[in-house]
Amino acid sequence: MDPIAPTPTASPTPAAATEPASPRFGVEIETVGRTREQVARAILGVVGGTIECWNTHDVTVVDRRGRRWACVYDGSLSDRGAHAEVVTPILNEEDIPELQEVVRAVRGSGARADASTGIHIHIDGAPFDARAVRNLIKLFHKQEELIFHAFKVSPNRRARFCRDVDPEFMRRLERARPTSKEAINALWYGRRRSRDSLHKLDSSRYRAINLHSLFYRGTIEFRLFEGTLHAGEVKAYVQFVLALARKALSARAASSRKRPFDPATAKYDFRVFLLHLGFIGRDYKNTRDHLTKHLQGSAAWKHGRPPRRPASVEPAAAEPATDGGAARRKEEAA
Repeated sequence: MDPIAPTPTASPTPAAATEPASPRFGVEIETVGRTREQVARAILGVVGGTIECWNTHDVTVVDRRGRRWACVYDGSLSDRGAHAEVVTPILNEEDIPELQEVVRAVRGSGARADASTGIHIHIDGAPFDARAVRNLIKLFHKQEELIFHAFKVSPNRRARFCRDVDPEFMRRLERARPTSKEAINALWYGRRRSRDSLHKLDSSRYRAINLHSLFYRGTIEFRLFEGTLHAGEVKAYVQFVLALARKALSARAASSRKRPFDPATAKYDFRVFLLHLGFIGRDYKNTRDHLTKHLQGSAAWKHGRPPRRPASVEPAAAEPATDGGAARRKEEAA
């Protein structure tokens, strides 16, 4: 993905003063089953424009707004003859519905996701100072087991392409408390490295949160997502990353203490974490459902729904107001 240009500075509104805006983002969606030309034509049907760039590997759609949707070669995918990695242009949060339509069109073309495919989401690194980068890494590290289980990351993907936060990097980050991104650069690589000395395929990039991308191209990459062409799932993945970014940008500090993972309460625990990130109300119900559907337990009750109380016993019927009854009550009251 091309570097994301710095976000223009604007006068903040009162709401923006308390809640940072979502950073711009881009998505890489790996697919198999259709050629890059076929996938590009499906995208063209949604975004309009023209197919501009042809070569033996890549096809690019330039949409009506001049944005470039690339369908590129990826040698890691299972179908070498018919596959496409869709690389979106730089998008804003309001572009998510259009992204969903693109995903539906690609799926409708016959493309599919399999075990070899994944989704990578890049966010603009420009709004992140050292404090926000530290917060992001700590927030993720604390909930790491819960996050990996929520997104049902395969053991193979986790071991090879999106490994956990490096424990040694985490220790160095906590010990040094860096106050500049240059200092974080030195902690990430083990020594300070200039952009000119970096290579796109540096081995340090194979982390769920890839900071090599920040120092190489100016974006923070999230690599943990399994491949999908379900538009609702793609939307949920993007919204999760943006919410995590907003929390990191707004928090004064964050704890990195690892949260124990309990399968029996995982759905409840992750729902609480999502509410903490701002996924509150009916507007986010579908997103919460997508993000918790792979976890066990109840989303509403940590230890299961409590048993119902037995129905209350109806009071005895009142005694008929006969002369005898009235006489007895007078006698008791005397």
